[in-house]
Amino acid sequence: MLFPAIQPYKTGQFPVSDIHSLYIEECGNPDGVPVVFLHGGPGGNCEPGHRRFFNPEEYRIILFDQRGCGKSKPHASLEDNTTSELIADLEKIREHLGIDKWVIFGGSWGSTLALVYTETHAQRVLGLILRGIFLARDEDIHWLFQGGAARMFPEAWQHYLELIPENERDDMIGAYYQRLTSENEIIRMGAAKAWSIWEGSTSTLLPDKSVIEHFSDPHIALSIARIECHYFINRSFLKPGQILDGAHKLKDIPGFIVHGRYDVICPIDQAILLDQHWQNGKLLIIDNAGHAVTERGISDALVDCCKQMLEILS
Repeated sequence: MLFPAIQPYKTGQFPVSDIHSLYIEECGNPDGVPVVFLHGGPGGNCEPGHRRFFNPEEYRIILFDQRGCGKSKPHASLEDNTTSELIADLEKIREHLGIDKWVIFGGSWGSTLALVYTETHAQRVLGLILRGIFLARDEDIHWLFQGGAARMFPEAWQHYLELIPENERDDMIGAYYQRLTSENEIIRMGAAKAWSIWEGSTSTLLPDKSVIEHFSDPHIALSIARIECHYFINRSFLKPGQILDGAHKLKDIPGFIVHGRYDVICPIDQAILLDQHWQNGKLLIIDNAGHAVTERGISDALVDCCKQMLEILS
C-alpha cells in the first residue's frame, strides 16, 4: 500500500544550461536516505503520487522533471536534449543538493536512465529500484512503434496508423518525427495526441480510462510524443547493446527489478536479460500486471522494495 499523500518542503527551478531549467522538489525527511525518482518517457513528468512509494520518515525524496518535461522549461524542447545531458543533469542535481550517494528509483525510460547513470557513476549509487525495464535496443523500440504490440491492441493501433499515409508506414517513427517537428501547430498536436494515446492504450493489463485520459492531456502528450520520438529516432543516444554491455559495473550495487508479466510496452524478456547480467539485483515478476506504475501489484511491490532497501542499507 502506498504511503499517505505528502507535500514538498522545497520546490524550485534549477538552471542546468543556458536553455534548460529543471523543476525540482524535495519531500520527506531532509536527513533521511536520499532517493531520486526518475520518471518515464522520455518526455513524461513527476506527479504527486510518485512521492508515496517512500517512507517519508526515512527517505529524503527528490523528484524532478527532465529536460523539456512537466514543469521544466522550455516545455517539449528537443534542443540539447540527449541521454548524456540527462546524466550530466543528475550529477548537477546531486552536487547542488549536497548529496554524496543516493538511491536511484526509475521506471520504464526511468529504468534506462537509472542504468546508464549507474554504469557511469557507480560510486554515487547506494542502490537501484527499477520497474518496467526498457533496454532501449532497436528491437525494443520497434516492438511498440513499428507493429509488434499492434497484434495485441489492433484497435488502438489503427488509430495510431490513421495519421500516416500507407506509403510512409514502413518507418512510423520517421513519419511521426516529421509531423511532431512541423511548424504547423495543428499537425504537431494531432500527431502528439495520436502517439501518446497509442502508448497510454497499451499501458495496463486491464483497460483504464484514467491512464488514457492522462496520456490525452495536450501538455503531457506534446512532451511525451516529441521527446520520445526525438530520442527513438536517435536510438536513445546510446550505443547498440550499451546497457547490457556495461552491466558488469552494477556488480556491487544492490537492488530490485519489478516487472509486470503482461507488460506490452516493455516486454518482460528485457527484465529477464537484465537479471541475468546483474548478480546483485532481485527480479520480482508481477503476474497480474502490465506496464503502468499505477497497477496495484506493481505499486505494492515497489513500496515493499523501498522498505527492503532501507534494511539493506542499514
